[in-house]
Amino acid sequence: MRIADDTKLRELLRATKTIAVVGISDKPYRDSHHVAEYLIEAGYRVFPVNPNLQSVLGLRCYPDLASIPEAIDLVDVFRRPEEVGPVVDAAVAIKAKALWLQLGVINEAEAERASEAGLTVIMDRCSKIEHARLIGFQG
Repeated sequence: MRIADDTKLRELLRATKTIAVVGISDKPYRDSHHVAEYLIEAGYRVFPVNPNLQSVLGLRCYPDLASIPEAIDLVDVFRRPEEVGPVVDAAVAIKAKALWLQLGVINEAEAERASEAGLTVIMDRCSKIEHARLIGFQG
């Protein structure tokens, strides 16, 4: 299922508890770093995923989705569009509920494949921007 309407997007953001941030950077000026930091502050349990890092934002960094020891609700992707395929495979394998392709990450074929596999898909939107717009901080 692809989400385009605000009501369903708000419901997804409220139902989500755990988020894997794939392609996170340890560089504070990178979007992936800012978004992950925001998501942590918003109360989500964030699992950084980058095979080249040991930790980021004070959290253990996992080399891949399969290495995360907990169930993941949402996979937030900061990768080039042509690199999304293996992330879709991994998200399906771990039984994630949703796949979020960040602003500029547009891959229609992989989004369709993820949707057909049962994942809720959001594409070309920023999770930080959408959360702030639709929910904001609750306390």
